[in-house]
Amino acid sequence: MAAVEAGPVPATSAPEDAARDASEAVSAGPEVPPLPAGNRLSLHLHPGGCRQLLRLCAQQAPQLLEVDFLQLSGHEDPQLLEAALARLPWSLPRLRSLVLKGGQRRDALGACLRGSLTTLPASLSSLAHLAHLDLSFNSLETLPACVPQMCGLDALLLSRNCLSELPAALGTLPALTFLAVTHNRLRTLPPALGALSSLQRLDLSGNLLEALPPEIGGLGSLAELNLASNRLQSLPSSLAGLRALRLFILHSNLLASVPASLACLPLLTRLDLRDNQLRDVPPELLEAPFVRLQGNPLGRPPPDPPSPPGTPVVPEMPRLLLTSDLDSFAVTPQGCSVTLACGVRLQFPAGAAAAPVTIRYRLWPPEPRLVPLGPHDALLSGVLELQPHGAAFQQEVGLWLLFVPPRARRCREVVVRTLSGNSWSDLETCLEEEAPTRLWAHCQVPHFSWFLVVSRPVSDARLVPPEGTLLCSSGHAGVRVTFPPGATEEPRRVRMQVVHVGSRALQALLGEPEAASSPLLCLSQSSPSSFLRPVTVQLPLPPGVTGLSLDRARLHLLHRAAPAAAWDDVTAQVALELTHLYARFRVTRFSWYWLWYTTKACVGSLAQKAWERLRLHRVNLIALQRRRDPKQVLLQCLPRSKVDATLRRLLERYRGPEPSDTVEMFEGEKFFAAFERGIDIDADRPDCVEGRLCFVFYSHLKNLKEVYVTTALDRRARAVRGQVSFYRGEVPEGVPEEAEAARQKRGPAALWMATLPIKLPRLRGCEGPTREPGLSLAPLNLGDAETGFLTQSNLLNVAGRLGPDWPAVALHLGLPYRELQRIRHEFRDDLDGQVRHMLFSWAERQAGQPGAAGRLVQALEQSDRRDVAEEVRAVLELGRRKYQEGIRHTSLAPRNLASPDRSPSPSPEPAQA
Repeated sequence: MAAVEAGPVPATSAPEDAARDASEAVSAGPEVPPLPAGNRLSLHLHPGGCRQLLRLCAQQAPQLLEVDFLQLSGHEDPQLLEAALARLPWSLPRLRSLVLKGGQRRDALGACLRGSLTTLPASLSSLAHLAHLDLSFNSLETLPACVPQMCGLDALLLSRNCLSELPAALGTLPALTFLAVTHNRLRTLPPALGALSSLQRLDLSGNLLEALPPEIGGLGSLAELNLASNRLQSLPSSLAGLRALRLFILHSNLLASVPASLACLPLLTRLDLRDNQLRDVPPELLEAPFVRLQGNPLGRPPPDPPSPPGTPVVPEMPRLLLTSDLDSFAVTPQGCSVTLACGVRLQFPAGAAAAPVTIRYRLWPPEPRLVPLGPHDALLSGVLELQPHGAAFQQEVGLWLLFVPPRARRCREVVVRTLSGNSWSDLETCLEEEAPTRLWAHCQVPHFSWFLVVSRPVSDARLVPPEGTLLCSSGHAGVRVTFPPGATEEPRRVRMQVVHVGSRALQALLGEPEAASSPLLCLSQSSPSSFLRPVTVQLPLPPGVTGLSLDRARLHLLHRAAPAAAWDDVTAQVALELTHLYARFRVTRFSWYWLWYTTKACVGSLAQKAWERLRLHRVNLIALQRRRDPKQVLLQCLPRSKVDATLRRLLERYRGPEPSDTVEMFEGEKFFAAFERGIDIDADRPDCVEGRLCFVFYSHLKNLKEVYVTTALDRRARAVRGQVSFYRGEVPEGVPEEAEAARQKRGPAALWMATLPIKLPRLRGCEGPTREPGLSLAPLNLGDAETGFLTQSNLLNVAGRLGPDWPAVALHLGLPYRELQRIRHEFRDDLDGQVRHMLFSWAERQAGQPGAAGRLVQALEQSDRRDVAEEVRAVLELGRRKYQEGIRHTSLAPRNLASPDRSPSPSPEPAQA
């Protein structure tokens, strides 16, 4: 099928009426080229689409009689649009899918604008074959009278209009299976809606509904019902009649109770009741595995009784739940509570914003440039950016970040770290449990910047006045610092961190069973100057050692002054005072201190090795290939304790060699994977440098990436036996395919870490390189050199992310609804096949057409899949950058040609712990 793409048309003066409009549209502008064979007509990409359509109708081209898909922009002139639509029953009698969406234009802040469509001509009711009608993102206040008369309508999309009610006549559409009326102003539903016996999917989220009519229980074919973000306070018992219901979304309402009969729905697989007012839930639902109840006050006492008459009523704070990856939202002086899809909650109290402000956010993947970590810190989340940076609020804003708690929590605490000015600081943080394996880190923020969740050793801080004070460790009672009077002239803030040290690791390193050490102590202060009087530091003696029996020749006080990396034995330079349990010494500057008990004489270099050993994580590297498609390779770096559980979960869909031998890595250490022996990565990715895939290891995050690989070898003759090797550090200029010399060296300083085999099986018969049963994925490049290419591998990655959202993306790409039904039938019970066939059949039709990649990004955004859209943008940006670099290298462009920098501003160096 070929599409008719309309080019720009010179503007004409505004007509006085629709008839004159049509006449001028036919006669004005350049002639339309002959209509290519096909049944798809897309005229929404350029201004003047209605004029193009009127010219085509005036030519009476016979190909128009075969068109079954038409897409026009909702931003057309209303009179021209009405004149063009009035011609459809006669010029396009076989039309099955009509898309009249707005949203193609954006305001200064990037928000989509509504189209100008407010009604439809009555003659459209005579489109006997029309099955799909999309009127989203327009300005409809009432449903056009012709819509309920379209008896063959199968899908009706009315999202993001201004509808305050639906007509009862809507219940007369016998073939309707999909109805979407999201983000309108609906307060009630007509009882006749329950007569839609064929309806399978109903989406009414983002409205003002306070109740449901009992007749809704008559929708016997309904499989998906979305009522999120309304004002529902109760549900009718008739919902028990929805025997075909599989998915029921009710989050972000005001429900105080739910009927127990919902647990008896035989096919229900998900019931989302998050963020309601439920204090008591029927046991049948409370124990059901498919019910989500987070954000409800379960078990809490009821609220206070209503205030007596005459008491001023405080308006309820608005609540927003952004289920899609939208990048902005508006905050007014009234305040609001916002839940973002990326695991973030924000609460703006009333009066926090003096004037309406648009908040933008983005969750960045972690990398050392954005993640300031101390020597013993661990990252627990991605990096959240909130804009506008530095914007101050009249009141502090509540921020909640979701994270998975670390297993080892002894003498450690979780804090939210933020960039304030040019330095990073830790905010006062409290933890709230959502589930045993999920916690919220809650803090108050005075302004917006960058935020991340970090696990660090317990930190104790105190302001030291000139009169002196005492600072004790909350993690280890035996560690304390005494500040005498006169130690400082001006108050200064001091901080203490204590790191627990196990004896076994030290004994193994020294080869000495009786070796022991105290906790590791880090002292820091806000002033660079020394104290005026010596400060007394107390450390507990190493375990098993007392002041009455120890050999003083074996006791060593070690000192490390940042930023120096070496540890020094300063025992001879200080006067150690020993008690039965403690050692005390005096200092005038703060640093790191460590007390050892060993027979070794030179312990400085040994202390450096022991300190590095404390910060190393023992990990394994895995490389698995998807069983259904061996060219899809999963690479992951896992802590040794998580390997077995992860492999049990993955081996149903993947297979591959045993994990690598155990290697040791630091938190935040960079490494990369290089495919060798005839195998290469089949895509340009932002994280791919010279064919090597870059990683950063964070012990509490998923260090996982999936790639598609390719080979230049002939797989018809024999299988390709390649490998993937993992190396430390950033990608150098060249990594030899056979690095045997590097592989002989083990330990943290070694370049090579592991090599795992990768096998691409031999192709049988005339099987193509990427062909699967019933699915042809011919090699292609979508896009052009200037705007960036999407390769076959890129499209496969997109297909793997869409899942059940693919029909919405297909409709926004302009595929006719009849084709969607054919794909569903041909690939029934095979979701991956449906997605891939849809995407590649569309991409093959776009070959050679400009702007195809941009249309894919737009369709992903319009389908609320901005997460995938951002990844596609990153790939296109990489392609544009390489294209511009190629132009510079060939002297076809000036030296200052540069692509826009999408990366965030450089962050300062990490602060010391």
